[in-house]
Amino acid sequence: MLMYKLFLPLLISGICLQAAAQHTGYKPLTNADDFRRQFIKASQATQSIQCDFVQTKNLSMLSDKIVSTGQFWFKRENKVRMEYKKPTYYLLVINGNNIKTKDGQKENKVSAKSNKMFDQVNKMMIDCVQGTILTNSSFTPAFFESPSSYLVELTPTTKALKGIFKTIDLVLDKKAYSATGMEMMELSGDNTVINFTHKQINTNIPDAVFSVD
Repeated sequence: MLMYKLFLPLLISGICLQAAAQHTGYKPLTNADDFRRQFIKASQATQSIQCDFVQTKNLSMLSDKIVSTGQFWFKRENKVRMEYKKPTYYLLVINGNNIKTKDGQKENKVSAKSNKMFDQVNKMMIDCVQGTILTNSSFTPAFFESPSSYLVELTPTTKALKGIFKTIDLVLDKKAYSATGMEMMELSGDNTVINFTHKQINTNIPDAVFSVD
């Protein structure tokens, strides 16, 4: 149960629009090397992110969608806080290899290094935010573009991740190479979409925000 509670928010942190899963409006990117260079350059210049988010969970067995809202923080190196406010409170904090979750009054602390799955998912999440996902050997990337955005389709290569995800799609603004959303397509047919709003880049975020004590 702890892994499921930890895994659900981890699946969600990142970047895309639901329609992008079928790549509607996108075509294969012809100059992937130039995209890689520009993406890495923009990501390295990003020291912190603070924004609101709207997450939509689509369950294949239900017609209703589960919509959650909250706030997201990121700070180099390897610091993430994702705080769900509505409809229920849930907290995820990653600080290096240390992970804290809080569900209502129940709090759990684990080390990503204590479990191979935790370690892979922790690395995936940090790589998505820091822009190093393109060099993560756990995925094979494919690149697409539309007039206004890039789409990176990530196909899992490791046994653990292949058992859960079909693909992970990342969408980035074409001007700033900034993440605008993320979609996780699961083998079960479920998918999770998150969109960011009111994004602030490189503002001062106190380290206390990422405390796991």
